[in-house]
Amino acid sequence: MPGMLSKILPREESFFQMFNELAENIDAGAKAMVELLEDFTNVNVQVEIIKSLEHKGDSLTHAMMKRLDQTFITPIDREDIHELSSKIDDVLDLTDAAASRLVTYRVERIRPGVADLAKVLQQATAEIVAAVKVLEKQKFILDHCIEVHRLENEGDRLSRALIAQLFDEEKDPVQIIKWKEIIEVLETAIDKCEDVANVMESVVIKSGG
Repeated sequence: MPGMLSKILPREESFFQMFNELAENIDAGAKAMVELLEDFTNVNVQVEIIKSLEHKGDSLTHAMMKRLDQTFITPIDREDIHELSSKIDDVLDLTDAAASRLVTYRVERIRPGVADLAKVLQQATAEIVAAVKVLEKQKFILDHCIEVHRLENEGDRLSRALIAQLFDEEKDPVQIIKWKEIIEVLETAIDKCEDVANVMESVVIKSGG
């Protein structure tokens, strides 16, 4: 019966385009974060740009969920669509959280190396964009997922080094608390990229790819 239904009712393929939009949006957010940390001027304006991208991501995710509710036959498992869109959205939520803390904590200057952590995040989001683009055909998708895993390890290593450096160099306990949290939030954003890769790997395994 399911096979007959799939012939009568075509699969809704627009989900792949929606995933592309979600992925490109988190990549734009990561690029904006790098720019903010490398050129720490007009901070409120730059942080607001990231906030607007986060709002856009929320709207895209909501549209995805609405489409999912209205679609009978989906191109991949319904739960995978739900989880993948949610995990992608998490990346930008954390990017926005890190950017917002720069304003909330009245940060005056960026510590050395923190921009490098944001660059690792942006490299990971770029890999997600590349993976999502081939999600429909699933060609070479695992190569991109493997690179995300490597970047997550790099982000973890760099985060530990930055926190160690922070404790070595900073004498003000308030500054230590502020920067430790900002670094950890950025590192968690990279972790969320790995969560996205894990979901896509699961999709490939389920399809026998």
